[in-house]
Amino acid sequence: MPLTFELCPGRMVGGNHPCFIIAEIGQNHQGDIKIAKEMIKMAKDCGADCAKFQKSNLACRFNKQALERPYNSKNSWGKTYGDHKRHLEFSHEQYRELQKYATELGIFFTASGMDEMAVRFLDEINVPFFKVASADTNNFPYLEETAKKGRPMVVSSGMQSMETMLQVYKIIKKQNENFVILQCTSTYPLDPADVHLRVIPEYQKEFPDIPIGYSGHESGIAISVAAVALGAKVIERHITLDKTWKGSDHAASLEPSELAELVRSIRLVETAMGSNIKKMLPSEESCHSKLGKSVVAKVKLTKGTVLTLDMLRVKVAEPMGIKAEDIFQLVGKTMKKDVEEDESIRPDVVDK
Repeated sequence: MPLTFELCPGRMVGGNHPCFIIAEIGQNHQGDIKIAKEMIKMAKDCGADCAKFQKSNLACRFNKQALERPYNSKNSWGKTYGDHKRHLEFSHEQYRELQKYATELGIFFTASGMDEMAVRFLDEINVPFFKVASADTNNFPYLEETAKKGRPMVVSSGMQSMETMLQVYKIIKKQNENFVILQCTSTYPLDPADVHLRVIPEYQKEFPDIPIGYSGHESGIAISVAAVALGAKVIERHITLDKTWKGSDHAASLEPSELAELVRSIRLVETAMGSNIKKMLPSEESCHSKLGKSVVAKVKLTKGTVLTLDMLRVKVAEPMGIKAEDIFQLVGKTMKKDVEEDESIRPDVVDK
């Protein structure tokens, strides 16, 4: 059984607990705190467990040349990449405001700490867990420092190899037992051929003592639902209010109706997963009483007859006789009573 732990106060993940659904707002808020609040409410209204943002200290995350490089993309919010990122970066005070709003709505709030300084701030405001973005998963000093803080962690694995993820597991596990690894491919939007859901059971084999999840950037919800059927205990999907908005993530994001359908479908699949014990269920008894087959006499059978297979056949019979699957066990047994052709063979008419 995969490790079960408390990811957020009162909310367990792993084992048989419901899949934890993260609505990744990221920077799809366009730099507008009003839109950010609308998206938090959307996440809550659609049934997600958590609204997640991205927090950076730009000077810690990028070097000077990276911030100064021209950024002429149609998605740009400024002439340089630094200008673009500054437009989308909320202040500490704004993060506290968003956190308060999420708490009032009753949805968990966290963010990906995109650098060490951002992680320290998120620790200060007491987020329930740290999200590690794929780009930081092979930043081992960052991972170690983040793990030492003792909060649960959710770690994406986009752009990484299995060899790297084995190292990631060891580094975090040494400091912190409560973490989840997400299968992820860092392409926006993601072609289904590049999803590789089969990595989920591979992770489950390599890391049997932690929950495994999925972070998806594909269009639609079918693949994310399939990930839950494969055992994903955490699902993360980007959300948006409008896929046509400026920004590279919007095309790979879910609009409100899609997020609501994703949540509904995940909960439906979880119910359908049920038990691993195969047996006839009470709900099937009505069908079985009408159409369930049992053994009847193919010919008239007299008392003392030793049964052979060619004397028997299987039919829907009234009253129901010996179960159809037990027909081979009747061969060689002796009739204790006469039975007419086409009548049911009940347990009391053959010897034990």
